[in-house]
Amino acid sequence: MPEFDRSTLAIVDDIRDREQASDGHSRYGAYLAKSAECFHYDGEPLPAAQFAVIAWRTATTPVMAPGYVAVRPDLLDLAPVVGPDGGLHLRARLALRHHHLTHRPAVRLTDWERNPWHAHDRWPVPMEPDHADRPALLVTADVSVPVPVNLFAGPSTARPGRTLTHEAKAVIDTLVRRANDRLAPLVADLLGD
Repeated sequence: MPEFDRSTLAIVDDIRDREQASDGHSRYGAYLAKSAECFHYDGEPLPAAQFAVIAWRTATTPVMAPGYVAVRPDLLDLAPVVGPDGGLHLRARLALRHHHLTHRPAVRLTDWERNPWHAHDRWPVPMEPDHADRPALLVTADVSVPVPVNLFAGPSTARPGRTLTHEAKAVIDTLVRRANDRLAPLVADLLGD
């Protein structure tokens, strides 16, 4: 399985998905079947952008643990969102530590902390400070890139099964490629990697 690096924000593990499948085909497909009511409007397949959002949500934690898609642990979130115009965007939310800021506060404030269980990892998990008695400045940044809906198709069916699983996996692959190709350089630049 590939590892995270400065140009890899998300990874799909198809081998583990097949190996851990209760149906012998796809563990992710079994989760899609459990969430079948989310994949249609009155029996009709979802529009492409909505399908991408639901497919991603189902493929990641906390719905699947471990997820069909693994997201780099230093990100607070990585997900597709539908904008007010109906367009799809892939958004990464990250914790910015005070040293990332051009102008730091004159007063010393508590900053994001590293999860002690992952403090020495290359991609440490950020967590809110455990000091509720001191002022804190927790800076986050949302970085997003548009995802043209012509890069993937909407579902051809609203029924769970191999067709819906195949179509959802194709959307996931498109989103992961977009995250790694277009979003990762922006995140790396912002974090100074």
